[in-house]
Amino acid sequence: MGSALARSRKQRLASVVDPLQQALGEHFGWPAFRPGQREVVEALLAGRDCLAVLPTGAGKSLCYQLPALVREGLVLVISPLVALMQDQVAQLQRRGIAAACLHRDLGGGERQDLQRRLREGLLRLLYLAPERLQLESTQQLLDDLHGRGGLVALAVDEAHCISAWGHDFRPDYRRLGRLRQLCPGVPVVALSATAAPQVRADLIRLLQLKRPLVQVHSARRTNLAYTMQRRPDDPLPLVLEALEQSRGARLIYARTRRAVESWVARLNDAGHEAIAYHAGLEPGARQQALEHFQQHRQPVLVATIAFGMGVDRSDVGLVLHLALPASAEGYLQESGRAGRDGLPAHCLLLYSPGDRISLGWALAQAGADPADRQRAELAQQQLRRMESIAEGEGCREQALLQAVGELVPPCGRCDTCLAAPSRVQRDWSPSVLRVLAALEQQDGRELRALTRELQELDPAAEARWGWLARRLVQEQLIGESDDGAQRLYLRATGRHYLKRPWPLTWAATA
Repeated sequence: MGSALARSRKQRLASVVDPLQQALGEHFGWPAFRPGQREVVEALLAGRDCLAVLPTGAGKSLCYQLPALVREGLVLVISPLVALMQDQVAQLQRRGIAAACLHRDLGGGERQDLQRRLREGLLRLLYLAPERLQLESTQQLLDDLHGRGGLVALAVDEAHCISAWGHDFRPDYRRLGRLRQLCPGVPVVALSATAAPQVRADLIRLLQLKRPLVQVHSARRTNLAYTMQRRPDDPLPLVLEALEQSRGARLIYARTRRAVESWVARLNDAGHEAIAYHAGLEPGARQQALEHFQQHRQPVLVATIAFGMGVDRSDVGLVLHLALPASAEGYLQESGRAGRDGLPAHCLLLYSPGDRISLGWALAQAGADPADRQRAELAQQQLRRMESIAEGEGCREQALLQAVGELVPPCGRCDTCLAAPSRVQRDWSPSVLRVLAALEQQDGRELRALTRELQELDPAAEARWGWLARRLVQEQLIGESDDGAQRLYLRATGRHYLKRPWPLTWAATA
């Protein structure tokens, strides 16, 4: 009797329709929520602020899109990338969801139509860049929307941009705390794929989140395999090999527009149809590039970082960086475009010590303001850490995640994990003593000058001396300036090592 009643109760519970689950299936075709999504959706619907740190591919955008559909109201989304906004709007429109983005490229007629749809309550999601919030017309628009009671939530995408500790600080994001004054009582959700504890604290403080729900999930992507190797003088054969061995769509990051155009020409000449994607293209050409990437079976898109981060396709089988990224956190996000379908994907990074010099010089061009100088110094430290990961012998994924405050065991998939059983260790202490002795004679020398002097002693080992000096910075035997000049200083630990050296064993490297 008791078991029959229990079965009857379970059947009645099963027959109760879950409205959120029903809306999820109706609008997005998903059978279930992914980890972290439901909690954020429920909190926003209850009027509670949220901080959601969910890995790339975990469906962060659904966390604010579904509440707009359930409430049949408007969610305002702040995003730093026009390309990403346009892509998300296009995807929503294909699903029959009313969405639009407000940016400077809109024509007069398009802008009027957008305002009409807002007045009539026909839009569910409106995307705009953070700088537009400084315009009086946008502030008046928000005031009107709030006055009509149609705002469901405010979403700040790529929220790490608000923090000076984040890898992609944007001054316009710093002013987003004004959203509280413009739209009092409307819940705010801040979203990012990665955010170290210090960045998370900044987000809560600067966005004035009140007793927020905090959802932080691991940034580990078990289907991604990382490879980092020195870029040869001509990397084309390596790039072609990676393209041949990859599946699905291929995304190649280049640092400048000129580099993008150059690589597109080289790849096309080599028989691989490639298309450029960067800010210098006309709007029509950019749209054509985006459609090509989304619609072709195995497209190759060569893009600058800002535009590569704006594309969204689940079956990207290769993300290839042609130069050293500016930070480990940035690299996690950029490489995270790969394998969003859950299938194995490859992340290949080709770097050169010269990358650090050119990037470091650009970062050093900070203004006279003390806050600008402090951010520039922090950026130099992040760049140095990224270089140490690329040159290091430890697990790539483990080192990348440690940079954002996450501790994980070695992945077993990256190039260093796979090479570990055959790696030959050697004691570098005799060479270490030569580097430290040279600095003891003349402290504050630039890295290039030091390596030139040491090369005279061993002409075949120029690259090794540079690598060794950078390694000693990581070991804290040497200090390095944070101004991009790569001036080296002997630390107290380095002076102690000169008096009483101990074995320093690392895998031999070129």
